[in-house]
Amino acid sequence: MKVTATKLTGVLIIEPQMFGDIRGFFMETWNRNRYVKVGLPADFVQDNLSFSGWGVLRGLHFQNPNAQGKLVFVLQGEVFDVAVDIRVGSPTFGQWVGITLSGENKRQLYIPEGFAHGFCVVSEAALVAYKCTDFYHPQADGGIAWNDPDIGIKWPIDTPILSEKDRVHPRLREIPPARLPRYGGPSKCPALFYGRVSCSPAGTARSAGNCSALWPPWVKW
Repeated sequence: MKVTATKLTGVLIIEPQMFGDIRGFFMETWNRNRYVKVGLPADFVQDNLSFSGWGVLRGLHFQNPNAQGKLVFVLQGEVFDVAVDIRVGSPTFGQWVGITLSGENKRQLYIPEGFAHGFCVVSEAALVAYKCTDFYHPQADGGIAWNDPDIGIKWPIDTPILSEKDRVHPRLREIPPARLPRYGGPSKCPALFYGRVSCSPAGTARSAGNCSALWPPWVKW
């Protein structure tokens, strides 16, 4: 099994070992012992399966509270899969990574808790499977505009097919911070993501919770 780190800490590209011959192939899509050794959580509690046609874009979705880590892979077809760091105070807040997952390359993408997720189908159809670290909680369901210009995802399709729900998600900057997950490590003021202020003194970072330059006065921490 090959594991590749991305520019977003915790987001991992996994290439399981495949055993093939003239009959076909065999591979493990999840092995608790092996995956825990490379940093994935020990327990997934829900498996999801999604079938979509060409041009369908699902996302960007997140859940908070009850954040979900996801192990995503494609059984049939090909998708462009995206993870966005939306943890308030994270040094990579608002940054994204995207990779191609397909039934042919058999790659997996692990997206930790605290990230938004979405994918776009670039084949005739795609069957996407993903394991989740928490159950679906409708009251905690959230979304971000797929084409948020502040995030700037380079999707392979300009005019995707969207659900009514995904058409009306707000931009990341429009979501109150209390609605977003929090980062547990050293913080960076997310106002820098929006280009609104410079933190001072130079070289230091302020807690997003204390950053009045970004969040409107009616938002309470």
